[in-house]
Formats: sequence, structure tokens, C-alpha cells
Amino acid sequence: MSSLQQVNPRVRQDITPGALKPFKEVIDVSAGDPHRAGFKPVTFVRQVLAVCLLPRLLEEESLPLDVRRRAQRLLEACEGGSVGEAQRVTLIVINNQLRLPKKGRRKNNDANHLPQGCRGKVKPATCCVKVFVKLLAGGEEETRAGVLVPVPGPHTLPALLDQARVTLAPYRLAEARRWAVDLDELHRALRSARERCRPRAVYISNPGNPTGHVQDWESIEEVIRFAAAERLLLLVDEVHQDSVYGPGREFISYKRVLFEMGGEYSDTVELVSFHSLASAHMGEDGLRAGYMELVNVDPEVMRFVDTMLCTDISTPVTGQLALDLMVDPPRPGELSFDTYRQEILLTRAVLSQNAQRAQEFLNDLPGMSCQPAMGGIYLYPRLHLPPEITEKAEMLKVQAEDLYCQMLLEETGVFLGAGCQYGETAANYHLRLCVLVLPDTLEEVLARLASFHRHGRASSP
Repeated sequence: MSSLQQVNPRVRQDITPGALKPFKEVIDVSAGDPHRAGFKPVTFVRQVLAVCLLPRLLEEESLPLDVRRRAQRLLEACEGGSVGEAQRVTLIVINNQLRLPKKGRRKNNDANHLPQGCRGKVKPATCCVKVFVKLLAGGEEETRAGVLVPVPGPHTLPALLDQARVTLAPYRLAEARRWAVDLDELHRALRSARERCRPRAVYISNPGNPTGHVQDWESIEEVIRFAAAERLLLLVDEVHQDSVYGPGREFISYKRVLFEMGGEYSDTVELVSFHSLASAHMGEDGLRAGYMELVNVDPEVMRFVDTMLCTDISTPVTGQLALDLMVDPPRPGELSFDTYRQEILLTRAVLSQNAQRAQEFLNDLPGMSCQPAMGGIYLYPRLHLPPEITEKAEMLKVQAEDLYCQMLLEETGVFLGAGCQYGETAANYHLRLCVLVLPDTLEEVLARLASFHRHGRASSP
């Protein structure tokens, strides 16, 4: 646990009657949790789950007919016909195949897996990544395996790789190009990595976490060709694929591009992509389910994947049910479609508006600059810190961004995420701001941040 994660509960406890704090509540915008932030759960998902948990609601005519029909079909697919008895939902896991839209045409050597049950705060997608990281670390080679990882990238990755004894090999994203993946930088990072490890995979986050960058077709093709030429496994985090809002941008899956590149690539490049119920428009993090989709993975490797995923507690049945609803939502003409579509579009519209509002606001603050996001749930502004902050951080032997965030939290109650430090150069400071919040909450966050930044000890020189 980081020092900031320890500080947050303590500050919360300090907010008691009579406590001398200039704020009444802590606002956590370090990570995304749409339901905690005030967004309503998707009605269709909760209605179907309610019927599955209480089957007598199948006769409740106030519920839409398509909701009851879907619940009936899911209950019939449950082993034992009951959510309480089932360990697996055969409708969803049929020969290890999922119905996956937007992923290109199906191939015989594709497979899809639900992750095993997750504990604590481990994300389902992270659980899937962990499986392949452990496989990469296997073998008897003296040289440790390595994974090329984007900088900035998901803040959970370093600890995951370190735990598996896999070397993190950073490649820098191009901030001046809205955090694009740079092919020359990938080659540089690979050459550097080979001096200290055996690179086995390249990790991609699309849409970018925490940068908000969304790759176009040409960029994805470049990465696939790079992976093919260097014989690297592609690990692609596509969790925020339904949260693309940049003008002229759309989500394009790696699998779709791969299959359009012809047999030279589509039959040889190894690809593992990840998705999760914790995505912005679903927000069902508590149901602990996601999936990974495997392409061109060796059958012997698949055998180990099956073993690692199936020897522990299986994914909760309610999570499996919700996953079916995520990959196969209401369709046009069904009773629930209009409500479902309105709810999804509303979340995306709020994300888009928040991202634009926060990006413009941050760029107006002295000592900050922020690239616009095209998708995802974060902004990643650059922070120019005055000498008094950096010198104090050096004296305390902490990262300067961590100190800034801790001071901000203590004085304003706003909990921002500090930028990732792995692979960063000196004086290259960033913050992670989640914009998956209600507009009024965002305005309060920005007001507190501006007051602290302009008038507090963190003001720019």
C-alpha cells in the first residue's frame, strides 16, 4: 500500500464534529468507480440480475418482457437452474467461447476465458494479466523474462510484474502527440531491455490508462508488425473500449485489425486482449468478472492457462451473468433498448464534457499543462513544481508528485493520483485525475485544486 493510500483513511477519520479541517468530505478522484461517484447502475443489468436472484419475479408483469426472457434463459443455463447452486453458466462458457462483438470474425484457434475469482481490490482484468505474466516468468532460463510497458501506464502493473519476478521494460508514450505509441521508441526500449532481460511481450493500453489516448488503425498495424517481427506476445488492455468520445475517434480492437492484415499476421501473432465489468459504462466492479480473449496461443500454453484459471474458486455466478449482458446487450426493437442506450450515452456524454472542461481548466493553471483525452476515464496533466516542493520531497525521500498529492489531500480533501515514476526522467511530474464523476463533483474538485495550487505552497514559481 502506498503512503497516499494510507493517508486517505486517516484524513477521512479526521473529519469529525469539531475537527479543524477546511473541508467537509474527501473527494477521491484517484481512480474510477462510477456507482460510488453517483452514476446509476445500468437498469437492464440490475433488472435481469434481480430476476435471476429472485425467480418469482419472472411473473412480475411490471418488468419488461425482454428482461424476464433473458433472465429465464440465463437461469436455464445455470447448472442446477439456480444462481445459488451453479458454479458455471453454460450459456456463457460453451467450449470456452464467449459471444464477443466488435472483435472481428471468429477463428477456430480463438479461445475466451473468464478469470478465476478475485480477492480484495484486484481487478478482474488484472487477474487475467497476472496469469500470463506468471506464464512468461516460467521456464528455467537464467535471464529473467521482460515485458515492454507503456510510460505512463496502469499504476497497478509494476507491483504485478515485480511479484511475478518479471522485468519491467518501459517505453515512453509521446506526450506531445497526445500520448501516442511511438514505433521508434518501441524499438529503442526493446534494444535497451535486451541488455538486462529477455523481452517476451509488449503491453498496450487502448484506450490509454491513464492517458486517454485512442489508437487509430495505422498505429495498431504498426504495433502488430513490431510484435510479429520481434516475436513478442501482445497483451492488450481494452477495458475502456466503450468510453471513446474524441472527435473523429472510434474504438478499433486489435483483433479486428489483426484479422484484416492477412494470414502472415492473423495466423501467427499471439494476442491476448482483456475486458472487464469494471468498464465505465457498466461500472460493476463489485461483481468481479471480466474476460480475456486469446488468439494464436499454443495449445500447450492453453493447457496451463486452463489449469491456472480453473483450479481455484470460479468467477461468481452473478458476475458471469452480468458479463453475458455486457457482451450481448438489448438490441434495437427490444423493450429495454431505448433506456439502455440513453443510459450508456449519458455516461459517455458526461465523460466527454468532464474531460474537455477539466483539460481546459488545468491548462489555465500556472505550472500545469494537459493533453486532451480521446477516451477512457482519466486525464494525465504535467505538473511543474517549484523548488521548495522538490527539495522537501528529496529531504523526506519521497516522490515529488506524492508529496504534492499528500499536501493537496491534507489541505483540501481532494485525493488525486500521483503519476507513475517507473521509466520517468527527473523533473517529469504528472498527476492522475479521474473524470468519471458527476459534473458538480468535478467543479468542486477543480475549485479546491485551483485554490491550493495558486495560493498554497505548491504554486508555480
